[in-house]
Amino acid sequence: KYYNHQHYHSGIALLTPATVHNGNVQQVQAARTAVLDTAFAQHPERFTRRPRPLRMPTQAWINDPSKEANIKTT
Repeated sequence: KYYNHQHYHSGIALLTPATVHNGNVQQVQAARTAVLDTAFAQHPERFTRRPRPLRMPTQAWINDPSKEANIKTT
């Protein structure tokens, strides 16, 4: 339960697997954008550029099949 619902993964834009699986990425990213925009508006001197949430990768793998195919077994 922890891994899928509470652990934020760097490989999937600091989201939980459950967020991605349930299709809630856009909602979470919109909420994060709103928080970052508010922080930037209130204290622009704290930032070197406008902050944005991390982007979702187009693919994420636990075991990348393209790399697994290159492993030779003896």
